[in-house]
Amino acid sequence: MAFVSGYHHLTLSTDGVQEDYDFYTKILGLFSVKRTVLFDGSVPVYHLYYGSRDGDASTIITTFPFRKPAIFGRRGTNQSKIIQQAIPVGASDYWVDRLNAKGIEARKFGRFGLTRVGFKHPCGIPHELVESPADTRPSIVNEAQGVNAQYGIKGIYGAAIAVFDRTSMDDFLTVGMSMKKEADNDEGLMFSVPNTAGPSSMVEILHEPNDRQGTWTLAGGTIHHLALNSGNEENQLKLKAHLEGLGFTDVSDQKDRNYFKSCYVRSPGGALFEIAWSVEGGWALDEPPGEIGTTLVFPPWFEDRKAELIAGLEPANF
Repeated sequence: MAFVSGYHHLTLSTDGVQEDYDFYTKILGLFSVKRTVLFDGSVPVYHLYYGSRDGDASTIITTFPFRKPAIFGRRGTNQSKIIQQAIPVGASDYWVDRLNAKGIEARKFGRFGLTRVGFKHPCGIPHELVESPADTRPSIVNEAQGVNAQYGIKGIYGAAIAVFDRTSMDDFLTVGMSMKKEADNDEGLMFSVPNTAGPSSMVEILHEPNDRQGTWTLAGGTIHHLALNSGNEENQLKLKAHLEGLGFTDVSDQKDRNYFKSCYVRSPGGALFEIAWSVEGGWALDEPPGEIGTTLVFPPWFEDRKAELIAGLEPANF
């Protein structure tokens, strides 16, 4: 039985906050969904959320810009490598032209029979826009940035993970996470994420045995985790117990992220997965519906640190 249904969000650590915000909102046409701070540790760092106007699940990309604390990581193997978002079939040429015109080098190519646009975040993290015929979601329309329904991003397609051993993820993803292997060839492996009524989402495994080990800590220039949507607490805790029963015992206790609850598990291929479910109220817990992502907000347990955190954040124009 599958305890997840599609993606909840993808999270990466980036560099400068301004270039990050401009990249996702002004170039890719996503909306600001939430502006808050990193809940873990003591260093003041923004936590920025981007996605559809209302912050629909499976559209959310989140970032920790680490330029001010100057904490940077190493991209490599045994680590999540590529952030992937779905676009309408036939939209690749539009995105190649748009990205290149805005100074983001982009190219069209194929993998696993799907047309893609490859490019990089300003901090260097690889991204792909994937033409996904099975994705029936509406596009994210951002007329203010010149992105319409014919070409707009639909949401998360998935992520690619680089590994030393191409077989190490099979049991974790199939037996552990109830994913289905869709491809196994010289391009790599592809697994579909369970989803009974939503978009077709994937995890791709790329064999890169000769690269250096990538950073696993929170550090600029790297992907931190891939979050799957358990829908509710019951499924989350059942999946946690299922993974632990299989011997994948590196599963965290539940963590309160204010808008959702999370558990984390390190996969055999190095990528960190999160199992998340949104609480009632979601993004509108601390901002009115229709105005989410417009103010800097803090969880209740940071009320006594607000002035300190604000003073320590990198300046930005949102």
